[in-house]
Amino acid sequence: MPASSPAPTSTAAPVAATLAIGPHLVSPPVVLAPMAGITNAPFRTLCREFSGGKGLFVSEMITTRALVERNEKTMQLIQFGETERPRSIQLYGVDPATVGKAVRMIVDEDLADHIDLNFGCPVPKVTRKGGGSALPYKRNLLRAILREAVSGAGELPVTIKMRKGIDDDHTTYLDAGRIAVEEGVTAVALHGRTAAQHYSGTADWEAIARLKEHVTEIPVLGNGDIWSAGDAVRMMAETGCDGVVVGRGCLGRPWLFGDLVAAFEGTGTPAAPTLREVADVMVRHAQLLGEWIGDEARGVIDFRKHVAWYLKGFSVGSDLRRSLAITSSLAELREQLDTLHLDQPWPAGADGPRGRTSGRDRVVLPDGWLNDPWDCAGVAPEAELDTSGG
Repeated sequence: MPASSPAPTSTAAPVAATLAIGPHLVSPPVVLAPMAGITNAPFRTLCREFSGGKGLFVSEMITTRALVERNEKTMQLIQFGETERPRSIQLYGVDPATVGKAVRMIVDEDLADHIDLNFGCPVPKVTRKGGGSALPYKRNLLRAILREAVSGAGELPVTIKMRKGIDDDHTTYLDAGRIAVEEGVTAVALHGRTAAQHYSGTADWEAIARLKEHVTEIPVLGNGDIWSAGDAVRMMAETGCDGVVVGRGCLGRPWLFGDLVAAFEGTGTPAAPTLREVADVMVRHAQLLGEWIGDEARGVIDFRKHVAWYLKGFSVGSDLRRSLAITSSLAELREQLDTLHLDQPWPAGADGPRGRTSGRDRVVLPDGWLNDPWDCAGVAPEAELDTSGG
C-alpha cells in the first residue's frame, strides 16, 4: 500500500545508515517507540509489513513485577510473532532486585533478544511514586537498576529510553547518559521533552544533540516530533544522533515505516493512501487484534481507540464517526467504512501532530523527592505497578 509522508527536501537522506544494538544491526536506524495499549503484536505486525521487516519494533511497556509474578495479561503481551526478530521488550521497574529478576527470567526462558528500560513515562500515577521520568533524578537508584539489568542480561543488549528531566530546573539526561555508559548500557534514547511538558510544546532536538556530544561511546537515539520521514532524516542531520524513535507519528499510520525505509534508502516517496486503502488497513488491524486476543468482538472493541487516528483529516460525518466508535464485529466495521466516499485522497495536513498533546504545570512527585538527587529513599513499593501500562 502507498504511504503518506513527504520526502525530505533540504536534507539528503543518510543512505544505508545502520544502528547497532549489541549484535543486532538495524537498518534503517528506525525504532518503533513502546506505547502502552498500542504497540502490541498486531500493531507491530502492521508496521513491520509496511517496512518490509526493516527497523526495530519494541513491545509495549511491561512492568517487571507483573512479569516476575507471571501476570496473565503480561504473559500475553510478551508474545512475539514467528517473524519478529529481534524480539524487543521494554521493561518498567523501580526496584533493582525486581528488575534484575525480570531480566534474568527473560534470559533464562529466551523471551526476547533485546531489553529496553523505561525511564521516560510522565504519567502522574507513575511519577507520584518516583517512577518513570521522575526516577533518573535519583542518580544512585538509576545506577543500581542499570547495574542489575546489565549484569542479569548477559549477552542480551540493554538500552534505555528517557526524557530530559522532571522540568527545566531539574534536568537529568546528561547525568543519566553518563551513568548508562558506565554501567554497560548498549544505547540511550532521549525524548526531547521534560516530564512537565508531557506531550505539549515542541521537542527539544538541541538536547538530543547535546546528549550525542556528551555520550560518544554508545549510540544515541532521538525521539519527539517525528511526524514524517522527512522529520526523521532532518533530526539525524541536525542532531548527529545515530537513530530515531517514532511514537505518536505512526498512530493510525503504520505505513509511516514504509516511508521511513524509502527516505533512508533514497528510493523515492511512496504515493499517499486514499481513504479506501486506509479503510483496508483499518479492517486488517482489527482482524489481527481479534486473532491475537482470540475473540473477534474484543479485537474490534480494542481497535476502536485507533479509529480517530486513522480517519484524521478525512471527510467523515460526526454520526458515522460515533457509529464506527461502537462497532463490535469485522462485518459491521467493513460495512460502515464502505458507506464512506472511499476515493478521498490523503488530506492536506494529516501528516502533522497526532495523539496526546497535553502538558502540566508541575509534575506530581513523592514528598521531598527533589531534596537530594543522590538519596534513594522515598521510592514507594507501589511505584512497582502490578499491571502493565502507564
